[in-house]
Amino acid sequence: MIDYDVIYEDEALRQDAPETLVRSVLDRFASEILGDGVFSLSFVCAQTMKENNLAYRGIDDATDILTFAIAQDSDDDFPEIQEEKEWGDILICTQRMKENASRFGCTDTEELVRLIIHGLLHLSGLDHETNDFSCEPMLCRQEDLLKTFFN
Repeated sequence: MIDYDVIYEDEALRQDAPETLVRSVLDRFASEILGDGVFSLSFVCAQTMKENNLAYRGIDDATDILTFAIAQDSDDDFPEIQEEKEWGDILICTQRMKENASRFGCTDTEELVRLIIHGLLHLSGLDHETNDFSCEPMLCRQEDLLKTFFN
């Protein structure tokens, strides 16, 4: 079973990322991408994202998404006491999300769904070297999943 928390740093962020939509995306894709376990998805302001990006990546600027995946150790000495697999945390900056949507010529909703899927794929252990949607396997899968959500 998959379980997750949706957290809003500020109530105003709910307008940019309506919880009903967020939960419908998570309900649709989280189990498929991750299987069982727990994770959190937080919507944060640009300042919080900038602080996290600087602290964890050394980049003094807000980004659209950060994913903090917890490494899954298959050689766990005591698997019987492990209650639930912890996947990690996803942070999304809705200000950057809206800027992306404008730059890419898509709706805010499409970009929100894209970022949620992107974060789930990162939690699952997938990564990408570039942002080239035509040749990066993770990004190709992301776009395929995105299409299924809107069909």
